[in-house]
Amino acid sequence: MTSDLTARQATLILNGLPGIGPATFRQLLAAGGDDPRIFLQVGSRPPAGLRPEAAASLANWAQGFNLPREEERLAASGADYLVARDEEYPTLLREIPDPPTALYRKGSMTGGHPCIAIVGSRRTTAYGMTMAKQFAFELAQRGFCIVSGLARGIDTAAHEGALEAGGKTVAVLGTGLDIVYPPENLGLYRRIAETGAVLSENYFGRKADRHSFVLRNRIVAGMSSAVVVIESAVDGGAMITARFAGEQGRTVFAMPGRIDQSTSAGCHQLIRDGATLVTGVEDILADLNYLGGLQPAPIPEKAVGGQTRGGDLTAEERTVLGAFRGGEILSADAVASLTQLPAERISAALLMLELKHRIAKRIDGTFEATQA
Repeated sequence: MTSDLTARQATLILNGLPGIGPATFRQLLAAGGDDPRIFLQVGSRPPAGLRPEAAASLANWAQGFNLPREEERLAASGADYLVARDEEYPTLLREIPDPPTALYRKGSMTGGHPCIAIVGSRRTTAYGMTMAKQFAFELAQRGFCIVSGLARGIDTAAHEGALEAGGKTVAVLGTGLDIVYPPENLGLYRRIAETGAVLSENYFGRKADRHSFVLRNRIVAGMSSAVVVIESAVDGGAMITARFAGEQGRTVFAMPGRIDQSTSAGCHQLIRDGATLVTGVEDILADLNYLGGLQPAPIPEKAVGGQTRGGDLTAEERTVLGAFRGGEILSADAVASLTQLPAERISAALLMLELKHRIAKRIDGTFEATQA
């Protein structure tokens, strides 16, 4: 049977064997001349220095991983899997020290899309949920893919904000693709898979544990140009994602909050330790442009709330711009009072008008129309 295996199939097998993680997989590739099939052959010798657990997994791989069953599950679920050499494997993820050996994927998201992760607490405040949704909405409008972990709280709000903007979002799971956790996010899971992707490095049936969530967090950070922490306790999972981001050379942003809220304590610690304080999407866009010219994809033409987006102004943007006729200098609150639009829509419209060079933000935080 081994002689009939492709290199892709061998990679999938090695990904699912106990004791063989990404580091061991790279060790095998280095010893086997980049052919993962060599060490699955009957009678093959494991490379020197391989841990006994890994050597035993290789020797008994047919009992440790059922390839036909796994391929049947992939086909039945409409999923596929990516290996590092695939063009659609997330580009930035290849750069981290321990990239996933294989990535199960449900959806069609491609690897070259510019990504920003938004993460935070499961036990969040209403303010945190609003900000996560707004940040995701505005970034998705600019063509960024929003990456998060499908968890309750901030993750859920981030995915929903991106979807409401008609943008792309990716959910990275700490389970196999066939296990939706939390279960109430099944509908969200399906919506993400329709327009973006659900990813996991775990084989089908793999249940969640603390270790699998930690490994999930390194993928969330690794495939993103930046990680935005909205709310987190000092010992929250989002802090692990932020740590991975720092180790991987990604930019870490943290949103400040109330000093008497435990859900803001982690963000305040990150800011104290050198993370970039973020108060709006403009901070993120400015920093990313400075750090290397990440170019967002064009804003999609998909309708949201009955309005289309594109090179011209939307109806809401025209309404907001109209408030500046006569040379008025206005705050966001003043624009909201004049237009009677919801605050979150005002914020999004002001951002887009600024990016389209129709208004300019002054040093005191107010806005005025440009001559363009």
